[in-house]
Amino acid sequence: MVIKTGSSAVSGVAAGPWRTAGQALVRNRPAMSALAILLLVTFACIMAPFYAHDIAHTDPFTSNVAGSFSLNGQNVDIMQPNDNPLHLGLSPAGPTWHPSAYFLGADSQGRDVAARLLYGGRNSLLISFSAALLCIGMAALVGVLSGFFGGVVDMVLSRLMDIMWAVPVYLFAISLSIVTISQGLKIGPFTVESDNLLIPIVIIALVYVPYAARPVRGRVMTLRNAEFVMAARSLGVPRWRILLVDILPNISATLVVLAPLLTALALLAESALSFLSIGVQAPAASWGTIIQDGEGLIYTRPMVAIAPGLAIVTVVLTLNILGDGLRDALDIRETSRKGS
Repeated sequence: MVIKTGSSAVSGVAAGPWRTAGQALVRNRPAMSALAILLLVTFACIMAPFYAHDIAHTDPFTSNVAGSFSLNGQNVDIMQPNDNPLHLGLSPAGPTWHPSAYFLGADSQGRDVAARLLYGGRNSLLISFSAALLCIGMAALVGVLSGFFGGVVDMVLSRLMDIMWAVPVYLFAISLSIVTISQGLKIGPFTVESDNLLIPIVIIALVYVPYAARPVRGRVMTLRNAEFVMAARSLGVPRWRILLVDILPNISATLVVLAPLLTALALLAESALSFLSIGVQAPAASWGTIIQDGEGLIYTRPMVAIAPGLAIVTVVLTLNILGDGLRDALDIRETSRKGS
């Protein structure tokens, strides 16, 4: 049935909640701009091999302190005399702002900072996105079991989350990283080497589980006492069917809203661990390891540390803006208040 009002036609079938939320998100210009920037950064990092091999013609993982590069027809040494009055010592070449010749300059080992920035972004984004997804999965499991079954299950899981919550996040992550870096990670018959990216992914996901499980548990406890769930129970509907049909679909919006926030937190945690040399291990790179590489060059070649720092700030800011947009699009109460 179609009802015509003036020049417009309104369908008698209401749009689904996800479609309505998607339309609201699309109309949110800041959120769409943030998503576009995030996708652009991700695409640039994915294209790191193309940039390094076909544009910059460099290997960002090989030391090249005695090398040189061509800029505007001139041969330029990668390691150059310092800018101090006595010109003592050597410093890596600064930014040339030319895509094919050390665009952001070189680090203390003569490696192309721009190429390493893109390669490091691949690892940083992979770890943060993967850790966020794993954290959401574990938090959803803990929150659903604790909130739906209650009783002893809720008491045990809640106390476990309280213990994890009591330990500062970075202290917890550093402690786990030091142990796994020294001897790897053993899961039953499987052993994960210390340089495997799976280790920081698991550690970061684990330390943030209590922060995501609590809102999920609260939402499930509210749904457990809702009228439609009570009606299903009175009709003898099995618990597993109530979980799959009534509970899980109604907490999906909470999980979606948590995803950008957890990704931003995971990126910050990964950068901190890598900066302390207990995250991504050499020869791999991440934005945190590149900041560490630029620590000793902060007064002579600050771009080595500034570039990855700006990348982290940009991604975290876009994720927070996108998260706000998702919250506004999926929160019916917030939408109704704005509409009124």
